[in-house]
Amino acid sequence: MLQIGEVIVSFDILEKKFCCDLAACKGACCVEGDAGAPLESGETERIEENYEAVRAYMKPEGVEAVLQQGFSVLDREGDRVTPLIDGRECAYAIEENGCCWCAIEKAWSEGRSTFRKPISCHLYPIRVARYAGFEALNYHKWKICTAARVKGYQEGIPLYRFLKEPLIVRYGEEWYEQLEYAAKEYEAGRLVERS
Repeated sequence: MLQIGEVIVSFDILEKKFCCDLAACKGACCVEGDAGAPLESGETERIEENYEAVRAYMKPEGVEAVLQQGFSVLDREGDRVTPLIDGRECAYAIEENGCCWCAIEKAWSEGRSTFRKPISCHLYPIRVARYAGFEALNYHKWKICTAARVKGYQEGIPLYRFLKEPLIVRYGEEWYEQLEYAAKEYEAGRLVERS
């Protein structure tokens, strides 16, 4: 692992290749899993502020789930997450052209919302763990993303480069430039993992 500012970064994020392949996975990450998308402080409020625009794109079942459960719920660990439809897909999931994606992002992409989507979704397959005084970024390998790993390998796209935009959104341009520099040093063998 390496440290950039107050963030510990797994070497997997530099090494692993990844590029979402929506045509292959059909957006299964919006449907599979045992809880909704993790939400950070303030994100429930951002969803609520933009809900009228978001609701226009949602399925009736999703609207009903939000009506019954609220804009977010607590999962088994007590963390705030998006509500689910019948315990399965995210309440904000929509279907378009045979693929599942996000009503929140659709509203944002059409200029109707100021909130793009939860940062946990934007950063996936990176998961953020919080500790006293720092955060740790880890790669979450999930079977449903096999096609994304294959495509990333075929196109030679490292995970940190695929997720450049959300990493900048989360940590800023300067932080990302340091990550890129560390990645180049690591690829050149000048930065080694200590055991």
